[in-house]
Amino acid sequence: MSRSLADFVNDALEAIEEVDPERAKQILEIPGCDGWHFIDVREPDEFAQGHIPGARNFPRGFLEVRADLEHYKRDPWLEDRSRKLILYCGGGHRSALATHTLQQMGFSQLRSLHGGWTGWVERGFPTDP
Repeated sequence: MSRSLADFVNDALEAIEEVDPERAKQILEIPGCDGWHFIDVREPDEFAQGHIPGARNFPRGFLEVRADLEHYKRDPWLEDRSRKLILYCGGGHRSALATHTLQQMGFSQLRSLHGGWTGWVERGFPTDP
């Protein structure tokens, strides 16, 4: 039997932790974000249209390569498996999948933003640019 996107997202949501937008905004307002970093896993064109202030863009389609410890296109910033990361996408599906993948790659302090960028913007929370 084939599986749907919803099947994969539901599996991921059972294995990861989410953070609600209100708590994520509180974290953003703490000086230094209490060590948390926001990771936008949307595509570069989506990121360019607006993102959470200070977020880094690691598109979902290339995330595993960037986070791999041995790949020649890895990003050294992602070598620290204890780095605190809050991932988000447009609505929460891609970030749930990405969070689950990074968890399997050894990252230990991860959250996926429930409702994603849409939930963030709907609440009128700060954005860049």
